[in-house]
Amino acid sequence: MNIIHDVIEVDTGPGIGIYDITPDIRIRLQRSDVANGMVVMTSRHTTTALAINEFEERLVADIKTFFTGLVPADRPYLHNDIHLRDCPPDEPENAHSHLIAMLLSQSELIPLVQGELQLGRWQSVLFMELDGPRKRSINLQLWGN
Repeated sequence: MNIIHDVIEVDTGPGIGIYDITPDIRIRLQRSDVANGMVVMTSRHTTTALAINEFEERLVADIKTFFTGLVPADRPYLHNDIHLRDCPPDEPENAHSHLIAMLLSQSELIPLVQGELQLGRWQSVLFMELDGPRKRSINLQLWGN
């Protein structure tokens, strides 16, 4: 069995952003010699998440609206009391981003058959930035033969 490690980097925009990283994963699959196995992705940040869903413009807008309605940024979160914490002076008030991330997943696992991700017709791998803009990293491992 082969295990190949790679990193996908995403430069995100401000606030909440949803990015389709499926093409990035497919490029890495094409470069590898793994045809059958698993693809494992893990976000390396506490204010991001991964999901498998449809990447459609209006749904993306709905997701952002849902997140901001569920966990509004302007609530009085204790984590946002920056002056009471030991942190850098440029630390953002981002408790809402941490809370949204906790409701989601930090990783995804997708079967790989004959070099193809086993996703449904409308499914994509979505990377969700909850506290942008930032430079983000997603660990990617291909397992198989």
